[in-house]
Amino acid sequence: MSPTKGIHFATLSLKDALDLAVLIEEEARERYEEFSDQMEIHHTREAARFFRMMAGNEEKHRAELAARRSERFGDEPSAVTRAMIFDVEAPDYDEARAFMSERAALRAALRSEEKAHGFFVAALPQIKDADVRTLFEEFRDEEIEHQNLVKREIEKAPADPDLPDDDFGDDPVAQ
Repeated sequence: MSPTKGIHFATLSLKDALDLAVLIEEEARERYEEFSDQMEIHHTREAARFFRMMAGNEEKHRAELAARRSERFGDEPSAVTRAMIFDVEAPDYDEARAFMSERAALRAALRSEEKAHGFFVAALPQIKDADVRTLFEEFRDEEIEHQNLVKREIEKAPADPDLPDDDFGDDPVAQ
């Protein structure tokens, strides 16, 4: 499935590129919040804490982008909608696991940052507008910084338990 629908990078305006970026950050924030809630339900507090921190990072970036968009374009309506994106940077839904370790949560976040980087790299050759190109190059480079941040956190995280994921599966029960 393509992460975007109806977005034509060759004709993307700077306003639309900023709107797209705001929506990407918003979607990622919401997914991390969902994951944090799931981990709290399963009493996996370290993974929940990490996902909550990632949600905060995504919100901070979203707010910065929204401010840039507002300064430049005010209240002009957006032509980009949430229906036009899916999982550009947000972790995949199947990344969350009951009882996942902090290190597993970090690896899920790293895959998301790699996915976002790949999105911007793939979009760049299609972009014609110089300002949009510069913006997407900035986003591409930021995703590398985010990957490095997560990698540093992985190095500091406790080792995973020596138990396979399927040890934590629920056995089927009679209805």
